[in-house]
Amino acid sequence: MIVHFYTRPGCHLCEDGRMMLKLVQEDVPFQIVEHNIEEDDQLHEKFMLMIPVVEYQGEIIQYGNLDYVTLLEALEK
Repeated sequence: MIVHFYTRPGCHLCEDGRMMLKLVQEDVPFQIVEHNIEEDDQLHEKFMLMIPVVEYQGEIIQYGNLDYVTLLEALEK
């Protein structure tokens, strides 16, 4: 199971989101693939106001201020 995490350097919400994903990862096994939106113009344009963004199977699960319950419920399905 692969979860895509869209972020950029210096983003404090992204750091918090990364920690939240790692907490969920303790209960549900999955791989986190991080994408720095500043390295891809299309991703930057798409997500610049939303980061951090968590995507699973092509669907955005949550963005901005990430919470444990929402992430857990989406990834347990």
